[in-house]
Amino acid sequence: MQKDRRQAGYDYVKRVSDSQNFLTDFKLLQRIVRLADFQKQDMVLEIGTGKGHLTEALCKKAGKVCSVEIDRGLLENARKRLSKYGNVELIAGDFMKYRLPGKGTYQVFSNIPFFLTTQIVDKLTKGANPPSDIWLVMEKGAAKRFMGLPRETVKSLELKVHWEMKILYHFRREDFHPKPSVDTVLIHFSRKKIPDLNAVEYREFLKFVERGMKYGITGKGGPLTKRQASAALKRAGLYHAHEDGVTLYIQWLCLFRCYQGLTNSAGIIK
Repeated sequence: MQKDRRQAGYDYVKRVSDSQNFLTDFKLLQRIVRLADFQKQDMVLEIGTGKGHLTEALCKKAGKVCSVEIDRGLLENARKRLSKYGNVELIAGDFMKYRLPGKGTYQVFSNIPFFLTTQIVDKLTKGANPPSDIWLVMEKGAAKRFMGLPRETVKSLELKVHWEMKILYHFRREDFHPKPSVDTVLIHFSRKKIPDLNAVEYREFLKFVERGMKYGITGKGGPLTKRQASAALKRAGLYHAHEDGVTLYIQWLCLFRCYQGLTNSAGIIK
């Protein structure tokens, strides 16, 4: 009962609004939007209209902007700011319930609420028709984890099969209001035209990664022996995985291919 009362008193809309750190300096917004190199035919989806400053910068560069905002008060104020632009569609609602485009090419550019970072990245990267490119303003620590820095994680390896990732811009905390308590960056996710693994291989790769992370790739219960892993990396011309357990994405792929070959040759049905 106590848990139910806490849930009933939880104001999700206020939580989203309170977690926003706004960017309003138009020169800065122009600078980061230019990094995306939008063309006049591009359709851009924005998560969180906020006060409309970033939306306005996007309207000046892209062909069409669809912006989703959960806070109706913010949305109405932004509507006044953006009334002179004919290429913007403002949508009232929760992005986490918003249906992404089912077909066609689109891109995403957004300054997201930090507490929803993982959920937003999952929604954008795992959909049936994901965007071709994603630019997100997010906490630097979260961006580095997605990129597998300082070491790969299950999440970074899951993403890298389909996406290239790069930090394009480092913000000052003073660029935002209210000023965030963490360092913030603009990260670019670029979808690979041809993923590194097909759908069946991808599912098996995730199982391989989870097992390797849990037991160590060559540990007791791991998928490979030290000899098998060393031979596979040597054949591929890759240096051996570090003794401290740090293994790069390209090494994980190589070792997975070795594991596939061993399981297939042994006649194991997956």
